[in-house]
Amino acid sequence: MRSGLGAVAVLVAATAVGCGTKGGGDVVVAGTPPATPYDGPLYVAAAGSDKPGAAGRALECDGARYAGGGADAWSKGDGGKTPEGGLRTYFDIEQPDVPRTGYRVERKESGRVLFSYDVDGRTKVAVVVAKDQKNRPGWGPETSASCDPAEFPASFTKAHGYEIWTDTHGKRVPTTVVSSSVGAAHCDWQKAHFLQTGKGAKGRLYARDPDKVLPAGMLTAPYDGDVSMPATARDTGYRYQDWELWLAADASKAYVRTPDGVEAWPSVKDGQACL
Repeated sequence: MRSGLGAVAVLVAATAVGCGTKGGGDVVVAGTPPATPYDGPLYVAAAGSDKPGAAGRALECDGARYAGGGADAWSKGDGGKTPEGGLRTYFDIEQPDVPRTGYRVERKESGRVLFSYDVDGRTKVAVVVAKDQKNRPGWGPETSASCDPAEFPASFTKAHGYEIWTDTHGKRVPTTVVSSSVGAAHCDWQKAHFLQTGKGAKGRLYARDPDKVLPAGMLTAPYDGDVSMPATARDTGYRYQDWELWLAADASKAYVRTPDGVEAWPSVKDGQACL
């Protein structure tokens, strides 16, 4: 499908993609023509992440759209001299957490080009670059949109710190449903681990803190690495490597079954984050 909606703000972010596009392959490749190329307009008015313009329409996500929107202004000399240079400008200015190589030209029209990053023949990142728009001299991004990181190749998600969980059928689960990561290094939380379920007001954040590196009072209860699984806990069916995720009936704790037993991860109090 080429529509959808959904973006998540996670308190503990995965490792950010580095600046620039050096190494790891070409930014633009010839690619294989898509079976169903996007045939809509390359200009559609955008108004924030909920309306990412033509780029949002060009996506072919398995689930809801993850991110998207219009571009900020830039100065003379920041834009590219070619459409490919405009794509590089997108990476440099927007710093998106998406793959930076392997894009191809999907559509062209006067003053605009649609670049797409495909997985198994389906567009997972779409970027429309335009030339000499107001407050955007040269070629650069006009709108962009991307699917959930779980729809990117495993090589990308692993290299960039995402821990992608799977369901009972072994299918990768969107990060907006469940995701986990090690703690942020700049807060010296590397020995802690965080797990996010859901998003927005219904989302819950849990933490594993066996070395007590997290600030006192951050958690709603102490972490316990050796507990019995409560009879009321339910198996979510989500798995990450040899971890099984179970949740307390009131969602106050996440129980992670490992080959060594069961751990109780308490929830993180609201407003707590590594800044």
